[in-house]
Amino acid sequence: MLRALMRAKGWDAVVVTGSDPHCSEYPAERWKQVEWLSGFTGEAGDLVVTLDHAGLWTDTRYFIQAEQQLAGTGIALHKMRVPEQVPIPQWLHEQFGDEGLIAVDGLSMGAGFAQALPGTVISVPDLLGRLWEDRPGVPQTPVYTADPGESRSAKLAWLRQFLQEQGCEGILLTALDEIAWTLNVRASDIEYNPLVISYLLVTREEASWYVLKERVEDPQTEATFSILKSDGIRLLSYEDIYYLPSEFQGRLFVDAETLNFHLYNNLVAAGIPLEEGTSPVQLRKAVKNEHEIAGMREAHLRDGLAMERFLYWLDRSVAAGREITEWDAAVKLGQLRADQNGYLGDSFATISAYGPGAALPHYITPHRYAPVIRDSGFYLCDSGGQYTCGTTDITRTVPMGSCTALEREDYTLVLKGHIDLAMAVFPEGTPGCRLDVLARAPLWQSKRNFGHGTGHGVGWLLGVHEGPQDIRQNLNPTPLMPGMITSDEPGIYREGRHGVRHENLLLCVPAGETEFGRWLAFEPLTLCHFDTEPIELGLLDRSEIRWLNDYNEHVYRTLSPLLPPEISAWLRERTLPV
Repeated sequence: MLRALMRAKGWDAVVVTGSDPHCSEYPAERWKQVEWLSGFTGEAGDLVVTLDHAGLWTDTRYFIQAEQQLAGTGIALHKMRVPEQVPIPQWLHEQFGDEGLIAVDGLSMGAGFAQALPGTVISVPDLLGRLWEDRPGVPQTPVYTADPGESRSAKLAWLRQFLQEQGCEGILLTALDEIAWTLNVRASDIEYNPLVISYLLVTREEASWYVLKERVEDPQTEATFSILKSDGIRLLSYEDIYYLPSEFQGRLFVDAETLNFHLYNNLVAAGIPLEEGTSPVQLRKAVKNEHEIAGMREAHLRDGLAMERFLYWLDRSVAAGREITEWDAAVKLGQLRADQNGYLGDSFATISAYGPGAALPHYITPHRYAPVIRDSGFYLCDSGGQYTCGTTDITRTVPMGSCTALEREDYTLVLKGHIDLAMAVFPEGTPGCRLDVLARAPLWQSKRNFGHGTGHGVGWLLGVHEGPQDIRQNLNPTPLMPGMITSDEPGIYREGRHGVRHENLLLCVPAGETEFGRWLAFEPLTLCHFDTEPIELGLLDRSEIRWLNDYNEHVYRTLSPLLPPEISAWLRERTLPV
């Protein structure tokens, strides 16, 4: 069907991204266009279709998954984040030079990405709409307010100061997490992400929130909208954003990385002068205030209680010979999280993987015919929760019984890298890319590696992935700053055999000042023990063993008074010093 449309329109290629009109990492069902076309369910994937080729571009996290899901479709896998990578713009240029006519869904493609494409690029909003007959609509879920310790009026005042400094009349926020942060609102328009699909225009005089999709009838949303109106926020239809070019006057600040190509073209065509740059909300949102940090500590306490209850249940169930599948385990963990006060839902789909499944960094646990967790080898669980007080993300690799020498070695080297990063002390102004090697060095020395980043930012009751900081090999200049929360999650993956990943969330904190300047360090927020049974102690040095023992003891002393006696006694055994 798509190629028939291409022939009728004279298009040489169609580029479909795995995003939405807000350049979100996780789109709502309506915008999962790559999945609808190809069957690939990974979070990072873009599709190019020509008259004689179809290709999916994705990164190292999804190679195994993509090869499995694309088998028999005729869609080729194009690998990214490898030395021989050929990005989409380069590939299209090699095929068509500068003469190609490239059609894109401008609503679901960032302006920055579209501008990098060669040839003539035309925006066809909702390009697949005429083919996708049962396509879901734009979601609208109940909207509620959050209390992050700073009022929306204070945040709007800060943005208006930014506008004055930039010489702009307004700023258009299009990234959903930035809008939720600015207005102190949350919803569930995207699964696992407490976000509201909307746009926000802040000018020196007023704020307009383009959020209404249909008649509002639930009391929670009505109460929230009433509060916003009393704070001077104008509530407009979501689609009214496309009238903005005819209404706005003055210089407008936009972030081309999160502004969709279609809206960007409309603004340019209307002659509105654009100041393009990185949204200031990104960095401000990443540096948590005292209220948010306290909330994140509480969220990790609750999450740690759920995790230790889960690991106890899993250990006892498998030891007793009960048949527990990966899906059973994922469901049980969700139930235990739901028992915690303030639990709102998971922060992403739980990765519950035993043995070979754990070799896929973003494994999708099957609902039916899930593999059984046996009494040997490794079980890996990567999961997280959304609580009223914060967001969590944790991975534990658990020995289910006897482990091979290679499994024990991989387990220890990944843990060594995790500890070395967690122990880091570094000068103020250091970006995460300068610290990434700390987590990789133990693996590199044994000529091993992992393909994903080592750390990502985490929001406060927002997305489990946020920037602008990260810890990875890419040359991101954003410095780590006190108040930032970043994951620490090195891993190793052996296809068809096993996978290991150890993940905590770390709070960046001041570490003192000397004649050489100010120093920073990390404080673990995650509260859940690391299993010491598979460790090859000879691979750890004294400082690493001391950190591990201190961390496990801290977990025990913090959680044991709040756990049932039998689980507390079990945890005591697993946190004894090595």
